[in-house]
Amino acid sequence: MYQKTLEIWHEMLEKGDPSRIPEILAEDAVMISPVVHTPQRGKKITSMYLMGAFHVLSNDTFKYISENFNEHSAVLEFTTTVDGIEINGVDMMTFNTDGLITEFKVMVRPLQAMNMLHKKMGEMLDVLKSQGKQ
Repeated sequence: MYQKTLEIWHEMLEKGDPSRIPEILAEDAVMISPVVHTPQRGKKITSMYLMGAFHVLSNDTFKYISENFNEHSAVLEFTTTVDGIEINGVDMMTFNTDGLITEFKVMVRPLQAMNMLHKKMGEMLDVLKSQGKQ
């Protein structure tokens, strides 16, 4: 059932348009970000974090290099380059019975990339908050 959600996710990346993120999230979605030590709970904050990550990470170098699935989850490994730093990461998604994302966990390496992303995500979240997208 989550295949439609993943189709929308990939379409957003191809088009460079994250506007459909709220459409694929459950109301009780949880974002587990490598840049924040506590899980962010709720559709609104999860959407904001995913939009921020989308703007920071998604560029012409972003690509998924492997995708693994089971009945209610997917693990998508990606690579991208931001500010000359090569990033390797994993998006781990859990879905409810309606196929909506209930948990989105991101892991990133190396440390240099993590430190840069922490700074850039903070800046992007400030921009999104000022635009009222929180």
